[in-house]
Amino acid sequence: NDGSRDRSAGLLRAQFEARPDVPRVLLFAGNFGQHRAILAGFACTQARYVITLDADLQNPPEEIGRILELLDAGHDYVGTIRRQRQDAAWRRYASRLINYIRERTTRVRITDQGCMFRGYARAVVDAVNQCSEYNTFVPALAYTFAMRPTEILVAHADRGGGQSKYSMLRLMQLNFDLMTGFSTVPVQLFSAFGIFVSLLSGLLFVILMVRRLFFGSEAEGVFTLFALAFMFIGTALFGIGLVGEYVGRIYDEVRHRPRYIIGAVLERPPAPARSEEP
Repeated sequence: NDGSRDRSAGLLRAQFEARPDVPRVLLFAGNFGQHRAILAGFACTQARYVITLDADLQNPPEEIGRILELLDAGHDYVGTIRRQRQDAAWRRYASRLINYIRERTTRVRITDQGCMFRGYARAVVDAVNQCSEYNTFVPALAYTFAMRPTEILVAHADRGGGQSKYSMLRLMQLNFDLMTGFSTVPVQLFSAFGIFVSLLSGLLFVILMVRRLFFGSEAEGVFTLFALAFMFIGTALFGIGLVGEYVGRIYDEVRHRPRYIIGAVLERPPAPARSEEP
């Protein structure tokens, strides 16, 4: 429970008390984010396979069996692709754009990055547990350790209850984590673009000097120069923001703050050891 203010904690406790097959429930002391909640789950389980599934029931739990079949077949990472995704149009188009950028800047190949319904084998979970990044995108991080990843189509329905906690700002932050956490290509591309703009600016300066020598002072193109200047200024500001994103990631890491704080754990006491009769 990632710091939910609704009845989630009570519902989890009721399920824990009613179902002996639920070994442990984690209750965060605050809201730390979906991916840190998944990391906490990874750290506390010793299961052979781990399935992650959102509580909104947009992905039916009945599909879990298909993921387990693929894990039993030898795949160590099973991603999912939502069939007829039931989300707002802007979220679908934004997801496609981020997918396009990520596929061309990283080695991560995830068709539907927003779907958290996934299966992980023990080896992948152990590898993720050894990582200590403060901000990360769990499906992409796990994919980098997978030897035999695969994907399947799964059903997708309207939310069974509640509302999404992902605001536009939170989605932007998550996508920046995805793009900057697994590659330095964005900065390298921007550096190449900066070199190109510098060369182009130098060429424009030479052309203007030649025109001044042959045609004298000209004022007709002043607004064009303003437009070019504003474009370059905007590009420079974007580049500063991009570099700032990487610097911010470094800042988060060097502070060494905990990724999450567990407020309470519901778990069953270990069974008493049976004494053997002499």
